[in-house]
Amino acid sequence: MKSALRPLLLIAALALLGGVAQAEKADRDKPMNVESDALRYDDLKQTSVFTGRVVLTKGTILIRGAKLDIRQDADGYQFGLATAEPGKLAFFRQKREGVDEFIEGEGETIEYDGRADTVKFISKAQLRRYRGSVLNDEMTGAVIVYNNTTDVFTIDGTVAKNSPGVPGGRVRAMLTPTPDAAANKPGSSSLPAPVLRATPALGGVPQ
Repeated sequence: MKSALRPLLLIAALALLGGVAQAEKADRDKPMNVESDALRYDDLKQTSVFTGRVVLTKGTILIRGAKLDIRQDADGYQFGLATAEPGKLAFFRQKREGVDEFIEGEGETIEYDGRADTVKFISKAQLRRYRGSVLNDEMTGAVIVYNNTTDVFTIDGTVAKNSPGVPGGRVRAMLTPTPDAAANKPGSSSLPAPVLRATPALGGVPQ
């Protein structure tokens, strides 16, 4: 998206570096299982539309919503679009590989791209990272994109012109240091491991 189309865009790209733990890699190869009240399947187009209390599981991935559109391309990659009931939010959750941590988020719409291995939360987007059962980091914005491969989050706080109806506002983030980093005292010979890295604002004026 060119900056001219988003004059007030504020993007915060956050890379989780603690232990360099990525999302569960095996999830992309696991079968997709879906439960719902109704299903419309088109074999020719390789599309499925699930409606009513939809629950999707794919390895450690969990997605919930009122409606879920799924398609599969010629290479076997799966794509999902979850939509929430009016006044509610669709839900996503996934374990991070090698650590007792989970990423979960919500939005009025959630897009899952199996080829790019990304999840996009649209409208009233929220993203949280749990260490065990303890909330560690929390972010909100108009649109949040989570890259499972790189563990990079991109948060848009303002409205894009091609996303009518998506409310804008400021990006908000609560970031907690890792226990190892917090335990390091001044004068210690070991440097604390970085937890999050924020890029400067891109494509717009920093606020």
